Amino acid sequence: MNSFLIGLQFLTRIHIVRQTLWTAEDFGRSTRFFPLVGLVLGICYAIAAWLLIFSGIFFGMSAVIAALLLILQLVLTGGLHADGFMDTADGVLSGRERERKLEIMKDSRVGSFGVVSFVMLMILQFALLHDMTPYLLLPALFVMPIIGRMAMVLAVSCFPYARKDGVGKTFADMADRRTVVIAAVTTAVLVVPIGFLATIALILGTIFALLFCRAMTKSLGGVTGDVYGAATVLTETLVLAVFSIASTHPNVWGLFWGLLWK
Repeated sequence: MNSFLIGLQFLTRIHIVRQTLWTAEDFGRSTRFFPLVGLVLGICYAIAAWLLIFSGIFFGMSAVIAALLLILQLVLTGGLHADGFMDTADGVLSGRERERKLEIMKDSRVGSFGVVSFVMLMILQFALLHDMTPYLLLPALFVMPIIGRMAMVLAVSCFPYARKDGVGKTFADMADRRTVVIAAVTTAVLVVPIGFLATIALILGTIFALLFCRAMTKSLGGVTGDVYGAATVLTETLVLAVFSIASTHPNVWGLFWGLLWK
């Protein structure tokens, strides 16, 4: 329970019990509970969406609802993962040598690549939320943070850390196969019962997270805390895309599944 609360406090602004004394073991062990942190966020997102849609206050104002949901994500996570995404974009897109990329990512200032990439990401997420039908929006927002935190677990557990020190290295040092198994089982139990689209999103999100982190490892010599954040937000965007595409093209994922197992 202590490890879960540490993970919740570190990854969100939801502080049920304020933890001030963290051991490296507790900090690292919290990784296996990241999908449960995603569950807390998913419940918050889904409830907020339900209130915004069915309260009648914002009737016919789907753009406003999409914008408010984006703001809610940033508020509840404190922009932690967005910051990691921007830092990763600054470093990787700089085209510099490995060591210089890592230096750029460690710089607290956000560069032009980071700002432009983040704006593009927010526009894309806004469009995906805006185009989604209400009956798909709620399950999408519920599973999105769960799958996103599973992507972070994969980044932490399955890839080497690029630096000799850092907050992210504490997670990496303590993560093992048991961490992946516990997180994967938790994620499957929470996501698969939601339905076919959620299962497709989980499969594609897992594949994407592994491929993305592999690409970052080639570019940086490993992953960093910033890459953890980038993997999370990009995987979440993919989850939204799966549900949004199903809203506009209802049969596309059924055809995809048929071709996959043909």
